[in-house]
Amino acid sequence: MAKNESAVDDLVAAAWRAREHAYAPYSGFLVGAAARGSSGRIYLGVNVENASYGLTMCAERGAIAAAVAAGERAVPLIAVVTGAAEVTPPCGACRQVLAEFGVREVVAENRQGHRHSWPIEDLLPHPFGPGSLVRDLTEPETGA
Repeated sequence: MAKNESAVDDLVAAAWRAREHAYAPYSGFLVGAAARGSSGRIYLGVNVENASYGLTMCAERGAIAAAVAAGERAVPLIAVVTGAAEVTPPCGACRQVLAEFGVREVVAENRQGHRHSWPIEDLLPHPFGPGSLVRDLTEPETGA
């Protein structure tokens, strides 16, 4: 769990408030997220479903996008809340995005108040990152 329990509680509460605005008419699975940037500011996100399911935006990625739009480049902590019976971790796509922006800890809570936290390394032990993009100069360049 994060060291400052009060700050985590505030972040979780912000995620619950954000969840009230989630748009999930197809699944009914409302998700709220609150990300604390390295500046200390909190950025909110909600899931936004779409009739073309693949275009659905997750709450976690929405919160990261809000942080980036405000100029943040590091977001060390994020809270995610759902009404599920079990505490729900982020999906795989979100895990990759969280790793890209330096999330060190993910805190999740369900409607019953059960809470769990994970270091990002436990959720995504081998992320694809900037170092993965180093081009092998021994390979010939292909394409136009």
